This record gives sequence, C-alpha cells and structure tokens, in this order.
Amino acid sequence: MSMGDCKSMRPEMEGEDDLIAAARNIARALGSKKNLTDDEREILANLGTQLSTMISLSEKKGEKIGDIEDRLNSIQERVMSWEADQSMIWNSGPNESLEYVKAVEEARRFVERLEGLRLNKDDQEYEVLQKAYDVLQTAMARLEEEFKYMLVQNRQPFEPEHMSFRSSEEDIVDGSSIISFGDDSFEDSLQRDSVSRASEEVVIDLVQPDVVPELRGIANLMFNCNYDQECIQAYTSIRRDALDECLSILEVQRLSIEDVLKMEWGCLNSKIRRWVWVMKIFVRVYLPSERWLSDQIFGELGPVYLDCFVEASKPSMLQLMNFGEAMSIGPHQPEKLFRILDMYEVLADLLPDIDGLYVDEAGSSVRIECHEVLMRLGDSVKATFSEFENAIASNASTNPVAGGGVHPLTRYVMNYLRTLTDYGETLNVLLDDCDEGDSISLSPDTSPTTEEENKSTYTSGRISPMLRHYRSLVSTLECNLDDKSKLYKDASLQHVFLMNNLHYMAQKVKGDELRLLFGDGWIRKCNGKFQQHAMNYQRASWSSILSLLKEEGIQNPGSNSISKTLLKERLRCFYLAFEEIYKSQTTWLIPDPQLREDVQISTSLNVVQAYRTFVGRHSNDISDKLIKYSADDLQNFLLDLFEGSSKSLQNSSRR
Repeated sequence: MSMGDCKSMRPEMEGEDDLIAAARNIARALGSKKNLTDDEREILANLGTQLSTMISLSEKKGEKIGDIEDRLNSIQERVMSWEADQSMIWNSGPNESLEYVKAVEEARRFVERLEGLRLNKDDQEYEVLQKAYDVLQTAMARLEEEFKYMLVQNRQPFEPEHMSFRSSEEDIVDGSSIISFGDDSFEDSLQRDSVSRASEEVVIDLVQPDVVPELRGIANLMFNCNYDQECIQAYTSIRRDALDECLSILEVQRLSIEDVLKMEWGCLNSKIRRWVWVMKIFVRVYLPSERWLSDQIFGELGPVYLDCFVEASKPSMLQLMNFGEAMSIGPHQPEKLFRILDMYEVLADLLPDIDGLYVDEAGSSVRIECHEVLMRLGDSVKATFSEFENAIASNASTNPVAGGGVHPLTRYVMNYLRTLTDYGETLNVLLDDCDEGDSISLSPDTSPTTEEENKSTYTSGRISPMLRHYRSLVSTLECNLDDKSKLYKDASLQHVFLMNNLHYMAQKVKGDELRLLFGDGWIRKCNGKFQQHAMNYQRASWSSILSLLKEEGIQNPGSNSISKTLLKERLRCFYLAFEEIYKSQTTWLIPDPQLREDVQISTSLNVVQAYRTFVGRHSNDISDKLIKYSADDLQNFLLDLFEGSSKSLQNSSRR
C-alpha cells in the first residue's frame, strides 16, 4: 500500500473512531440513568451489537494473530469472571449487562472472521478459533441461563378473576344429581350450561413488560451467534411449564382416555363443565397473550416467533383436545348428550380463534386436531341421539305405574326434548348430516298451518331435521306407552293411563320452546287423542252402570206397569256397581288438576244426571228406604275419584 493510500484512509478511519466513541458515550449515558423507558432499554440491550459492528469496520485488515489472541484472552477473562459470580448479570445493572453483550459480540466477530479464513488444524489461527468457540459456548450457556431466569422470575401471575367458574356453578345442578335414563327426577335435574361467547379476545402481560426488551436482546444475540435452537428450546421449555401451571390454576387435570372412560358420571359431568369454561379462557385470554409474548421477543427474527408459540402451547392444547376425544368415543348414554353438545358448541365457537392463532404450516397440527375432535364430538352427538330413540323404543316395564299416572319415561323424554331445543341450531346442522340425501316433502296432513309451524321448516318446504327427529321420537314414545298400557288389566285404567300421558305431552309442547317446533297442528292432534281416551274411559267405566238406569226391562211381564221388585233390584245393583267403581277409581290418579276436574265434571254430568232423572221418574214407586245416596251424594263422591287415595263407601253413611 502506498503512502498516498494510507493518507486517504486516515480521515475515514478517524471518522469511524469518532462514531464509535459517540455510540459508547450514548451507552454510558443510558446505563447511568436510573429509570429507563422501554424504548431506552431496548436501545441499550441491542447497543452491543451495533458497537461491535462499527468496531469491525474500523479494524485494519492486516491485524496480527497475536493481537487477536490478546483481545480474545481479554474477552475470555470478562466472560469467565461472571462464571465465578453467583449473581445474575442482568440483575447487576444495565452497565454490566451491556459490557457482557459487547464481550460476547466481540467473540462472535472473531469466530466469524477466523472461520472465513478456512483454516487447517496445522494453522496457528486454528487454535485461536477453537478458543473463540469455547468462549462463545460458555457465554451462550450463560445467556441461556440468564434468559430462562428472567422468564421465570418475571412471570406474571395468571388470575382470571374476571371469569369466575364457581359463581356460575352455584345456579347449576351438581353433577352428582344427573340421573339415568327414564328417572322420574329428570325434569328437575336438567339445566343447560351457558356456552355463549362470553368474552372476546383479551391480551394480558404474561411477564413483566420492562424485561421484554432485555429478553429480546438476548434472543437476538443468541440467534446471531447461531445458538438459535438453544434459545428456542429454553423459551419453549419455560413457557410450556407456564402453560401447564395455567391449566393447573384452572383445575384441569391431566387425564388419559382410559381415565375418562372409567370415571363415574357425576365426577365426569363436573369435569366437562369445567372443560367448557376453561376452553373459553384458555383460547381467548391465555393463548393470544402467549402468542403476543412470543412475537415481542422473537418477532424481529421472522416467523420463528410462531414456531415458539406453537411448540410452547401445543402440549396443553392437545391435553384439552384429548379430553374432548375421550368424551367422543365414550358410551353414548342419553344423559351425556347435553354435556357433549356443550363441548361441541364451545369448540365450534372457538375454532375461528384457534385457526387465527395457529396459522401456516407451523400450527397446522393443532388446527387439524381441533377440527377432528369437533367432528368426533358431532358424530358422538348423532350417535347419542340415535341411541336415545333406541332406548325409548326398548324401554320395557314389568309393572304398571300406580294409578295410571304419568309414566317416568314420558316425563324424561318430554323434558329431554324441551332442553334440547336450546341446541336447535347445532342439532339442525348435525342431524341434517344424518338425513343427507333425504328430501321428504311435507305431506298435506303435516304441512305447517301457522306462522309458528313455518319456523320449523326449511325454505325448501322440507321439515327441519330437528323436527323430523323430534316427531320420530314422540311417535316412538307413543308406541311404547301403548304397550305399557296393556300392563293394566282394567280397560278403563288403560285409557286413563294413555289420557294422562298424552295430556302431559301436549302440555309440554304448549311451552314456548317446543310449541314453535311442533306447531299448533300437532298440539290439536295430541289433544284429540287424549280426549278420545277420556271418552273411551267414560264408556268403559260407566256404560254398564248407566244401563241400569234405563227404562227397558223394569216393566211387569205382559203390562206397562213398573215392577217394584225389578226397580229395587236395579237400584241395588247400581249402588253396588257405583261403590265398586268408587273404591277402585279413588286409587287411580290424574295428576293434572285441571284435567282431573274436567273428567270429574264430565263423569258427573253423565252419571248424576242419569241417576237424578231415573229416581225422579220413579219417585212414586221407590220408598225413601231404597234411596241409599242422593244425587248430591253421588256428585260429591265423584269428586274423590283420581286422587290416588283409596276410599270405600261400604260402611259410609249418607252425607
């Protein structure tokens, strides 16, 4: 190099030295400041990198290997001094951390410079390169330790006090009260959990915000030194533990599929409800916050931030999905349908959030698993619904319900259907899959006739899938009840039993939930059915006794005069028959007060009127001694029927 070249280079080098000196002054000024802003901390954390870059530009090309080794020894001394110190570097103040970063950057620069020479083992510089490797490795191990320590020590406590599970739990029947198919207490045990979109996405600080710039600076440095995998592993390990702790705070246990399948329903029911609640908090609060933290620390390094987020959160998400899968493959018991629907609806509601969090190829495995679990839960809903209909059809009884009252199966099914209407939109989607390919149009007798009934049909004129299945279930129930009625030997009681159960069904459908689905036309048909059974009861119970009050057969042979003997016998038989009916039918039961009163009035109109007419017509031929009961007595006696309490008139006196 000529003297002219040297002279031309000197001003340029002096300018670079001035720039480096200015940068160092800025670093010292920031380091001495007590309260730094986030921006200032970020500048300070990355200043070491900038300084080392400027220093490298000012180095002379012909620097001797001995000079490099001397500087490397100085760097090694600084690095090793911290290895003997038990304190954490970033806890010792910004000046200490800045000096450490500068030392590491110098070591990195020496490594890059020596690697560029393509050294052989026999070269003098090769030994220096190995020493630089050792220094850098020691420094990277220390940075990893500092990185993990800062992540752990600055973790923010996760306390979702704004989403209380226990407060909502107070209004819901405890899981241990869920009963088996056909239990008479089912009406009071059904209450749907709310799975509506309770909250939108919320982002919270998972670590102290003021350490994020330092964490970002360490991550950038480790990546620049090609220790990116170590940095990623350290981060994902710490954050994976934090996510596990989050689920622990939310009282989510790690359960295998076998554990879930062996669990008693009362305990399982409680865990399902907690799962529904946890999913909303985890997906809408914790995961967005976790991804935001990863973006803050690794965002400058490209899409690696998403890899870190996925690797950290994937085990926890799969743990939650594992529970969903276990529920989808478990026994398809009817009482589980509501909870499975809750799980399906909350997961379906959260899928857009999940898809938005786990984007691209990195998050595909989590996205796919969530979609598959949703599909399996949907299949479980359909299978359970089908099993419910089978259970209705196969429900057998060996003993009739006392007094011909409403059968527990009827109560169970109708309350079951009423509660299921809350899931109407979901069921229409899922059950439509079952009916895919069917295009059964409404026949004239099933066509909706009111505005309400039109709401239960599709615009194409087809009955909604939910209504089709509901009608099928109710038809199956009616067939089963018809079989159960044959358990009664008394034909009158058979009609009372069917009247009670059909009336109960009609009353349940009159409620807002089911009325909009079934429509007024179905209610009219059901009313007609139970009224027909009421008429059949009148005929079966009272036709023979009322025939005793007819005029035919009480005349003397060969004349039109009344035979007092035959008249007396007619009254005696009437009283005996009435007393027998009274004795048996006071034990019968019509639970609905209005229906009971209607039947009593209808019976009274027929019986009392016929009795009053008969006695009045033959008052001259009947002595007072033959009149055992007055018409008012009979009317009062009839008010005792269907109360479910045995009474007798054998020893009763006239009222």
